[in-house]
Amino acid sequence: MISTIVWGTGNVGRLAIKAVDAHPALELSAVIVHNPAKVGKDAGELAGMERELGVVATDDIEAVLAAKPRAVVYGASGDIRPDDALADVVRAIGAGAVVVTPALYALYDQRNAPAEVRDPVATAVESGGGSLFANGVDPGWGNDILPLLISGLGSRVDVIRCQEIFDYTTYDQEDSVRYLVGMGQPMDYDAPMIAATVPTMVWGGQVRMIARGLGVELDEIREVVERRPLEQSVTTTTMGDFEAGTQGAIRFEVQGIVAGEPRIICEHVTRIHASCAPEWPVPPTGDGAHRVIIEGEPRIEVSVEATDVTGNRAEGGNATAVGRLVGAIEWLVAAEPGLYDALDVPLRYGTLS
Repeated sequence: MISTIVWGTGNVGRLAIKAVDAHPALELSAVIVHNPAKVGKDAGELAGMERELGVVATDDIEAVLAAKPRAVVYGASGDIRPDDALADVVRAIGAGAVVVTPALYALYDQRNAPAEVRDPVATAVESGGGSLFANGVDPGWGNDILPLLISGLGSRVDVIRCQEIFDYTTYDQEDSVRYLVGMGQPMDYDAPMIAATVPTMVWGGQVRMIARGLGVELDEIREVVERRPLEQSVTTTTMGDFEAGTQGAIRFEVQGIVAGEPRIICEHVTRIHASCAPEWPVPPTGDGAHRVIIEGEPRIEVSVEATDVTGNRAEGGNATAVGRLVGAIEWLVAAEPGLYDALDVPLRYGTLS
């Protein structure tokens, strides 16, 4: 069994606990938390499971890493603390662990990551013998391996478009929704997630990986951003009120330009309520979907809707992204130490229960 720890118990971490527990080759050996109120609680409780797992949460990072876990699922946020997240990951790799995480956007396409991000990780790999696989929660597979897989089903590919379409009405992450994305803020609010160059920092690596898989060179990467205000005030069950006239929806594209035209596109359409920007793409049903559209011969469109046991699509989508990361651990442990991306790491088949 591969000794595996989960670091963080938020939207990613609690799903990672479930995924590690369900994986036949992994053993949950520790859970690291930051909130003192979570210290001493059983991992099963923190993950919202109906049973205890016999592993209690700790904030003693040094002791956990000193025990030499073979793998770490780093689920703590990197959105507003990228330097801290990088330092944590480097620390774990330096202790000899394989690390999988969605927190380090710049390392999704590790070959083209900035030196100030890549070099500390590469040094830790060399000195500690660990590895890193960073991949997204939006979900990563929907913007890298899925479009490449289905691109091979036709005779001609003109444009690849990857879409995430999501309504935040039932989402439970207020800081990110209000302040990172800017929902409910004045229309002149500078939301960090859509500030110039940030979409490229987060999704540009996936555009570059698709281009690499297709064997084409990008001229450049462009960003296109649109915003819409709420026409009426709305109330969400988890995050409260959002006033009319404030930002209610955003749509942006990260475009890979080939021969002067946008040919590889990651597009996000996000609303705080279904009534906002109804002319923009909507999911086939419910509050969210991931879609890949191949314009070519033939035209291929694939929509993926994932839900948890309660029908929550945000949790379902995140669970598939976590499943991709946790499913990579066994392969990474068997591979040589190094930095890996989605085109390096094969997709693990599921386990029939």
